[in-house]
Amino acid sequence: MVGKVFKKARRDFMFRYGRRLRQMEHWLVARLAMVIIRLLRLLPADSALNFADRVARRIGPMVGRHRVAIDNLRLAYPEKSDAEIEAIALDMWGNMARLAAEYIFLDALFDYDPKAAKPGRVEVRGVEHFLEIAGENKPHILFTGHLGNFELLPVAAATFGMKITALFRPPNNPYLADYIHSTRRSTMGDLLPSSTGASFALASILESGGNIGVLVDQKFSSGVDTSFFGRPCQSNPVLGMLARHYDCDVYPARCVRLPGNRFRLEIEDKLTLPRTEDGSVDVRATTQLLADVVERWVREDPGQWMWFHKRWEISGRRRKRGQATAKAGE
Repeated sequence: MVGKVFKKARRDFMFRYGRRLRQMEHWLVARLAMVIIRLLRLLPADSALNFADRVARRIGPMVGRHRVAIDNLRLAYPEKSDAEIEAIALDMWGNMARLAAEYIFLDALFDYDPKAAKPGRVEVRGVEHFLEIAGENKPHILFTGHLGNFELLPVAAATFGMKITALFRPPNNPYLADYIHSTRRSTMGDLLPSSTGASFALASILESGGNIGVLVDQKFSSGVDTSFFGRPCQSNPVLGMLARHYDCDVYPARCVRLPGNRFRLEIEDKLTLPRTEDGSVDVRATTQLLADVVERWVREDPGQWMWFHKRWEISGRRRKRGQATAKAGE
């Protein structure tokens, strides 16, 4: 009896100790990040972004995720040489560093003006789609991937008068999450954290005639079986389910990073969604269609995607859950 009490007390102590240790680690990392942010703010935007890029290209290959990126790239591009694979990985680290640094200058970076005599830092393709979506009194779904500075897309939407709620995944570090959320909220309009119940919140927005923006290129362990770069993976079917239920238009949108710290924002033509025999949206086929669109984008600019993400990781237990989810969504 005494032994059981001692073991329970020990487990409770280790749990509390571990939680406090993680909290302290998050706090220290956030303090360091804030110091770096303050230092970058002392520089002009272009100098700060270029500096972040150079540092990331040196540090990136030293972290464990670099090996994940290299392995993924070799499987995705078996025809490329080791030098080409390494170059793409370095471009990826530079892109991710620029994305992080661009939070600091988000307001200054977006300078799109449709009446300007010459293009600024941001150019937009598909203006007619922005205006059309903003002017229609019905729900729409926009999707994108982690390419370029994807955070600029909601800023552009707000510029064109489009009301959109963007689903986002907050960082695990709560201190950094608070900072990033406050930065995003000031320029991007409504934001919805990706958590339990998020799909119901998205459905509520569409039900009321609103628009939603979703990232679709992350692994989803309880999702439907899809393929990406010819390799099996699992993807979140919620967008296909929502499109089927509300029969709303679905638009691909992306950000392409251009030389000279410039950007091109694009909304492509709305997708023709695959249908089942009864005319309803085919959830599984739609989920694969979204993955195919993102793959096309990544192939055009491979250095602008996050290859260190374990997109293709699937366990046997997760596969069974994913197959069950797929059957429910058919």
